[in-house]
Amino acid sequence: MGIKARVASRIEELCRSRNITINALANLSGLTPSTIYSLLDPQRKDIGIVTIKKICDGLDISLAEFFDCEDLTNCDQEIE
Repeated sequence: MGIKARVASRIEELCRSRNITINALANLSGLTPSTIYSLLDPQRKDIGIVTIKKICDGLDISLAEFFDCEDLTNCDQEIE
């Protein structure tokens, strides 16, 4: 699993653990629901750090907390 898929999975995991919908996350983060849904789309290649920061702000967590999970701390290098 690549880093983009892992980040998308982390967003979904955080929503589940807080029992909030993607729409609620968008509202909390000051983003549109379509922005969040596009991040979760497997066809989308990249996710910007500014968008991740807005999601973290909406969830009231730091970037360090966002990335502090096994899936994101044990990633293989993606440069081929």
